[in-house]
Amino acid sequence: MSAAWIPVLCLGVCLLLLLPEPAGSEGAVPIAITCFTRGLDIRKEKADVLCPGGCPLEEFSVFGNIVYASVSSICGAAVHRGVISNSGGPVRIYSLPGRENYSSVVANGIQSQTLSRWSASFTVTKGKSGTQEATGQAVSTARPAIGKRLKKTPEKKTGNKDCKADIAFLIDGSFNIGQRRFNLQKNFVGKVALMLGIGTEGPHVGLVQASEHPQIEFYLKNFTSAKDVLFAIKEVGFRGGNSNTGKALKHTAQKFFTEDTGVRKGIPKVVVVFIDGWPSDDIEEAGIVAREFGVNVFIVSVAKPIPEELGMVQDVAFVDKAVCRNNGFFSYHMPSWFGTTKYVKPLVQKLCTHEQMMCSKTCYNSVNIAFLVDGSSSIGESNFRLMLEFVSNIAKTFEISDIGAKIAAVQFTYDQRTEFSFTDYSTKENVLAVIRNIRYMSGGTATGDAISFTVRNVFGPMRDSPNKNFLVVVTDGQSYDDVRGPAAAAHDAGITIFSVGVAWAPLDDLKDMASKPKESHAFFTREFTGLEPIVSDVIRGICRDFLESQQ
Repeated sequence: MSAAWIPVLCLGVCLLLLLPEPAGSEGAVPIAITCFTRGLDIRKEKADVLCPGGCPLEEFSVFGNIVYASVSSICGAAVHRGVISNSGGPVRIYSLPGRENYSSVVANGIQSQTLSRWSASFTVTKGKSGTQEATGQAVSTARPAIGKRLKKTPEKKTGNKDCKADIAFLIDGSFNIGQRRFNLQKNFVGKVALMLGIGTEGPHVGLVQASEHPQIEFYLKNFTSAKDVLFAIKEVGFRGGNSNTGKALKHTAQKFFTEDTGVRKGIPKVVVVFIDGWPSDDIEEAGIVAREFGVNVFIVSVAKPIPEELGMVQDVAFVDKAVCRNNGFFSYHMPSWFGTTKYVKPLVQKLCTHEQMMCSKTCYNSVNIAFLVDGSSSIGESNFRLMLEFVSNIAKTFEISDIGAKIAAVQFTYDQRTEFSFTDYSTKENVLAVIRNIRYMSGGTATGDAISFTVRNVFGPMRDSPNKNFLVVVTDGQSYDDVRGPAAAAHDAGITIFSVGVAWAPLDDLKDMASKPKESHAFFTREFTGLEPIVSDVIRGICRDFLESQQ
C-alpha cells in the first residue's frame, strides 16, 4: 500500500498529513474533465482527474488559495496552485469541509476571488499520469448508453440583454427576521435572480447581508450564471444581530460597486434592500450617500410595523427617505414572506426598466451627442485630422453603450454625409475607431442645410430616447445659406447646440447657431491647434446643461 501527502488547513499552521491510499488505486486511469469542471461536480473524497491543455486563464472561476471553495474550477485551482501549467495534466483533488473567508491571491496568471463562506472545499496536489492524453475537449470515462448522444460542455450564457443592470441584493439577516423567515427571504431572492436572466451580457448580481455588521457575501464578478448564483444564495448563513440596514446600505454604496468587484461602465447600479419590519438605525443618510454614488435604491418592505409598534421606529418615513426617488417606482411592499411567488415578476420588471433608473443617470451616460463636422475645401487634410481629434477627445469622455451615451457624426460641404448614426456603434472603442477613419470630403459650406439634415435624419429616429440631445457644430468659415432658421428648429426640437468656429468662421453665425446663453455655447479659435483647450469647455457645458434639465 502506498501513501500520499495531503495538506490540511489548521489555525495558523498548515500541516501535511501522510494518508494511506486505498488498495487498488495504483495505476488507476484519471477522469478526464473540462476546463470548467468544479470541485462540487466530483462527488468523491479523493479523485484523480486529467485537466485539458489550453484553457483560457481569464475565464477560470477560482475562490481561495491552497484551500478552494468547491464552486471553483478544478483545473483553474490546479494552475493557480502551481500543480500543473496551462498545458494541462493529471491532478489529484481532495474534498475538505466548508469554511469562511476564502482569500484572493494572484498566482500563475490567475486572480482568485474572495468568498465569505461556502459549504464545501477542496485542495489539489500533483496527480498520477494515466494512459489518456489531456486535450482541449472533455473526455467521458463512462460508457454512453446505445443510441444516446454525449452532452456537450455547457457554454456561458449571455443572459437577458434587455435587462442590463448591476444589482446588489441587500438582505435582512437580523434577529428581527429570524432564521425561518431568513430562509424564506433567500428563496424569494433566488426566484428573482432566476427570472432576471443572469448572464455575461445580461444582469449581474451580488449579495450583502445586513445585521450587526454588514457582510458582502459575493460580488458581481463572482458568478455570471443563474445556477451558480442560486448555489451561492443557498450557502449564505444567518448572522443575527440588530437590523442595521442604514449601515449596510452605506457600506454597499461605497464598497460594493467598484471596477475591481465587477461593476460595468454605463450599466445602472441598483441596490434592492429587503427590510422585515423596520431598520434599527438611520437609513436617510445612507440613501443620500447611495444617490451621491449613482446607486438606485429600491426598498422591498415586508410586514410593515403595526400601530402599536410605531413608537419603536426611528423614522416612519424611512422608505421615502432611502429610495432613489420618492415617486412610488422604487418602493415595493409584500405583506409577508409567505406566498411571495406572485411578487417576483413585478419586481423583476421594475429592475429591468433601465430608463427609470434616475439615480444612475449622469451627463456621461445619458446623452446623445451628434458632431456636425465641416469638410469644406478651405480646411485641408491635416486640419481636418485636427478637427477629428477634437471630436474624439470629447466622445471618449462619455460612457458609450447600448443603454448609455450615444455618439453620431455627420460631415458636410454643400452635401451631407452621415458618417455613423447613434445606433451604429455601442462601444467606445468602435466609435473612436470609426472617427479616426472618416474620409475628408472637400467642397463648399452649407451649414444651415447640414443642421436640418442632422435634425431630420440623425436625431429624428431618436425622438423616443430618454437621453438628452446635443449637437456640436465645428466649422471654419461662413455658411452660404441661412443658419438661424435651421438652428431655431433644432432648439425647438429639444436639441442643445454648441457651435465651435475656427479661422474665418464669423461670430454672428456661431451665435445664431448656439443655444442660450450664447456666451457659454459658442466658441472660437484662430488656429486649428486651438481646438484642444475647447474640449473641456464643451464637456463641462454638456454636463451643466444636463444637470439643469434634471432639476
